[in-house]
Amino acid sequence: MNASFAPIPAALLVVALALAGSAHAQSGTDSYSGMLSYLSTDTRIDGGALAGANGSIKVNQAAGDLNLQANLHSMANGGHASASVRSLQQRQSNLFNSPMQATATIGGNALAGAGGIASINQASGGGNAELNSVTATLAAQGIREASDEAMASSEVLASAGGQSTVTDPRATRRVGVEASALRGFDGVLQLNQIAGSGNATENRFSISVQGTP
Repeated sequence: MNASFAPIPAALLVVALALAGSAHAQSGTDSYSGMLSYLSTDTRIDGGALAGANGSIKVNQAAGDLNLQANLHSMANGGHASASVRSLQQRQSNLFNSPMQATATIGGNALAGAGGIASINQASGGGNAELNSVTATLAAQGIREASDEAMASSEVLASAGGQSTVTDPRATRRVGVEASALRGFDGVLQLNQIAGSGNATENRFSISVQGTP
């Protein structure tokens, strides 16, 4: 015996799906922003990431909302060489969620045996600002000591704006570099790690050396 079924009209199928979605949405008691505040944000550089790398290494890694990150390297070579960087990171009156759990970690054999200039930003959370800047000059006019005024002329500014805090005692914040990571690294290492919200961190490095006659 062969049974036959009448096809469901497409219009009815769409209505049924829409009604099901509406019923599911109304069954929830928490707001969307409230649920987001309980999520965890985690960033991790692990395994053999960048192991043995050489040169100018820049890493930006973020988990969360409205995080600002920048790595700026400026280098110059010449008789009267000059190198500078300019950056403006500013955030004000932004709304973001502060997760219950936030971690930022470097582990495994990450950057093991690497060398050169490594600038790393890691952020877990919301509304953070991180900045690494490097200026290097190879000039024939000789070695010059970088004064505070000269470093300030790089015009580097990082601002996270308003602060956001988590008052729940169950909240956790963790940052760290495991013992196995960064082994044998040779050179300049800049590292910003943030677990939380509304923070601003910055690293500056400036050097000027005399070239070979």
